[in-house]
Amino acid sequence: MNRRHFLTAIGGLGLTGGSVLAVRGDFPNLFGESSSLPVRVETIDAPGSSAGEVTVPNAGSPTLIDLFATWCAPCKEQMDELSSVYEEYGDRVTFVSITNERLGDTLTERDIRGWWRRHHGAWAVGVDPNSDLMAALGAGGIPYHAIADASGTIRWQQAGLSTAETLRTELDRVLEAP
Repeated sequence: MNRRHFLTAIGGLGLTGGSVLAVRGDFPNLFGESSSLPVRVETIDAPGSSAGEVTVPNAGSPTLIDLFATWCAPCKEQMDELSSVYEEYGDRVTFVSITNERLGDTLTERDIRGWWRRHHGAWAVGVDPNSDLMAALGAGGIPYHAIADASGTIRWQQAGLSTAETLRTELDRVLEAP
């Protein structure tokens, strides 16, 4: 079974809230391999985002990474928490939300842009249809969050919903680290 099939097979675990993983420090991904970060991701034109590309994590700035999908009910819930944290940290931290949904007949950039607007997204949003970022993080489901320090080292990850309090605590740890 290749990596993509494995991710697809276990992806549903995070959707049910049945999987929670919180990790600190530099570590290999779930496949025992070294992370292949950073990943270049296509961004779309949406509130707080412009069409182009972004490197995740962003070198030179702490980065909060949010993996989501427009069909994911917990991801919709998560947007309120992310928006709250973005209002407090947006000038000191790079925020990026990435979906691995494929654009085509049933989903367009316009659909994502509308979803983003309805859920008050105000930072970079992108698409990664090959799940390169998800694989690099070892993420098994969505929503999924990771925080990288300014050097691009992942310092914290969690599958499932993340509270604003947890995100603040983990961002503060990264921002206060020497």
